[in-house]
Amino acid sequence: MQLVVAGLIGLVGGVLSGLFGIGGGVVIVPLLILFAGLTAKQAAGTSLAALLLPVGLLGVVEYWRAGYIDVRLAALVAVGILIGAFIGARLAIGLPNEVIQRAFGVLLVLIGLRLALFVSA
Repeated sequence: MQLVVAGLIGLVGGVLSGLFGIGGGVVIVPLLILFAGLTAKQAAGTSLAALLLPVGLLGVVEYWRAGYIDVRLAALVAVGILIGAFIGARLAIGLPNEVIQRAFGVLLVLIGLRLALFVSA
C-alpha cells in the first residue's frame, strides 16, 4: 500500500511541479510525512532521491519550447540547489525530527500567507 501511496504522491508532486515549479519541499515532503508515515528526515531524503535529473526533463522541454526558461538563472539556481541540498542534509541529520517538521510547517505557513496576502501585479 505504501508503494501505491508513494506513486500517487509522485504524481501529485509532478503535476504541481509542472504547474507551479514546486514539488519536493512544498508537496512531496509533507505528503510523505502525512500519508506514507515517514519521518521528516526520511521524507526529505526520499524526496531528494526522487527528484534527480530525469524527473523534470519532459516538463523542462515543454517550457523550453515555449520560451519560458532563463538558462543563466536556471544554472545559478541549480548550483545553489546542489550546494544547498548538501548543507541542508547535513543540518537535518543533526536535528531531531520534531524540530525539522515544526520548522517546515512554520515555513509553509509563512510562504502561504505571503502568497495569499501579497499578490504581485
